Amino acid sequence: MGNRAVSAGAARVRPLRCLVRRIPAHLRAVRKDAQMTKRPVAWRLLPLVAFAGAASSNDDSGAASAPVVFAPGIVSGPAHDSAPTFTPDGDTLYFQRSSNEGATILETHRSAEGWSKPQVAPFSGVWSDMEASLAPDGSFLIFVSNRPAHAGGKPIDAEYQGRRRPGQGGNLWRADRVGDGWGEPWRLPDAVNRSDSTFATSIAADGSVYFMQPLGAGGKFRLYRSRFDRGGYQPPEPLAFSDGNTNDVDPAVAPDQSYLVFASSRAPAKGMDLFVVLRGADGTWGTPRHMGDIVNAEGSDAEPRLGPDRCTLYFSSERTQPVAYPRDRAQAERDLARIQAWDNGQYNIWRTSLAGWVPACGAEKTAGAG
Repeated sequence: MGNRAVSAGAARVRPLRCLVRRIPAHLRAVRKDAQMTKRPVAWRLLPLVAFAGAASSNDDSGAASAPVVFAPGIVSGPAHDSAPTFTPDGDTLYFQRSSNEGATILETHRSAEGWSKPQVAPFSGVWSDMEASLAPDGSFLIFVSNRPAHAGGKPIDAEYQGRRRPGQGGNLWRADRVGDGWGEPWRLPDAVNRSDSTFATSIAADGSVYFMQPLGAGGKFRLYRSRFDRGGYQPPEPLAFSDGNTNDVDPAVAPDQSYLVFASSRAPAKGMDLFVVLRGADGTWGTPRHMGDIVNAEGSDAEPRLGPDRCTLYFSSERTQPVAYPRDRAQAERDLARIQAWDNGQYNIWRTSLAGWVPACGAEKTAGAG
């Protein structure tokens, strides 16, 4: 889900309410719930050494890789940027750029000169669209949209955590690859879109779709899977480790469904944190592991996505770079340029290695695309 876990910074960082206003509604609601467990606001401006330093007592692996901001000033910009998904060759990226009014899916292409200026994706822009996910083979993608089920209708409403939210709903829509472009999006069946608060999809190699829905109109978000079988999407099944007692959001499943990364407000999360869970040979899911205080910063860390190598984790975070005082004028200019380009407390996209978390990634793999 694009943006969560309200967090402020140290003194002189703009008030919480200003941050909250910029976030789409379904993301704000989960952030508000996560805020109940948060620490004092001054913790949010983590020193850079904290990202690369020794693991804290909450770090379960001892092998966490320090996150690095992705494409600063281009993909990670001054707006709220999240939910990246790559083509199999790693040279095209779709992601969402959003505000409190909604979201648009953008695309960018990599060349020898770097990533291109993002443009509105051909299937997005008319409605509020977010959280695209490409199939592992790149043959189709599924995204979230508030567009009506039938032409001529109004944006769909959402209802979750006890509130109705006009025009801020989400259903899953699919666009199939046609040549070098995309076909007309079509809505997944009602068996999947049984709630107009369906968000954050991830696609396995067999076509199964993972996503989040609230547990009833007043409940918390829970993770589900819809198997793709005999040419159709089957009724969703809840994931056993996601029981609805805490908000579990944003599943990112491996193509072979051997592991899944997601965000949650469950303990020991400081706000909305990242967790990883492995799936056994018998098909049962294990116990989720908190990804520690190197990967997770104070505030919101969410919208995990897997890179093309399946061992690089991309995610969105509100973390910011520290500013040391006193400073000379040259440093002040550099700090200002960075803040204006991307480093302002909105979601930016970061990446880290899954080595040490996922057995198939070993202990030596490093970040891939980008």
